[in-house]
Amino acid sequence: MLPLAKWDNMLSMLWMLRSGRKLTAAQIADSLEISIRTVYRYIDALCASGVPVVAESGHDGGIHILQSFRETPLFFNSVELKALVDAFKFAQGAGYPYTEELESALEKVKNGLHEEQRDDLSRQTSGLDVISPVRPPSGVLLLRDLEQAAKDGRTVCIAYRKENAGQADERKVDPYGLAYDRNEWYVVAFCHRSLAMRTFRVDRIAWLEPTEARFEKPEHFSASAYFHDQSKREREADGPLTVIRIEGEPDTLNAVCRHWHLRHYLTERTDREARFLLDVPTMNKYLPMYLLTFGPAICIREPLELKRRIQEMAYGIAKHYEDDPD
Repeated sequence: MLPLAKWDNMLSMLWMLRSGRKLTAAQIADSLEISIRTVYRYIDALCASGVPVVAESGHDGGIHILQSFRETPLFFNSVELKALVDAFKFAQGAGYPYTEELESALEKVKNGLHEEQRDDLSRQTSGLDVISPVRPPSGVLLLRDLEQAAKDGRTVCIAYRKENAGQADERKVDPYGLAYDRNEWYVVAFCHRSLAMRTFRVDRIAWLEPTEARFEKPEHFSASAYFHDQSKREREADGPLTVIRIEGEPDTLNAVCRHWHLRHYLTERTDREARFLLDVPTMNKYLPMYLLTFGPAICIREPLELKRRIQEMAYGIAKHYEDDPD
């Protein structure tokens, strides 16, 4: 693989040639401050990558690329191509509502590759698969409709079924944006019934109908920022923060860091340790019982207060069963 500086020069030469003008090797060399010999090496490399560079001799000659390629908007190296294919797999696994369009765009990119590049791309991307939960086709339509409503500022009527509810109930909402979190899609919306912002799991929406009503979304609204702000509101105090250090096996730490509330306060993560920054009252209220469920699979290194609270809780549970006459 070419070093980064060489890639930069080669791509710069490519953009020069895309202007449509015929350039001499000397003109390119002077512009990029490289040797003429290097220019021809780059031409060979571009040709090997599928770029139709033509070098014509004579009075009207020069170096140029074919018109068909000048209409191609992008040029990717092999790692970038692999990243695009892998990103498509993740998008497909997440139930991204525009996977068909994404696949079509990817096919257009692949069609611009020569046979050797396509074979190499197939080899590079064959080792990664994304196994996703089965999602109903209606979910894709709902996501598209919600995104369009958010874009148009149009109020929608939905039938929403809460967890463990027997049937769905109808409500009007103003969808502000979508978020993908913990393998589920959510819409953040203003609910007309509760007169407040709410989050709705898209897979629990039975049906959706646009209305004629319009709304204005708050400027610079971000669904991810909303989730983070909601988590901050669950804090018990706005006082001083304390560092929480937890050690454990990578898989166990992954589970700790995925906690709906705790994950927003993660500041540093290594294979064996996770660090969080959280206020003491919230820590004392939520973490002892939660972290106790991991038993000896984790070790609290800081703060000592949290460690002692978990010790007291564990001792209380042990004492309870020790005194149980049964």
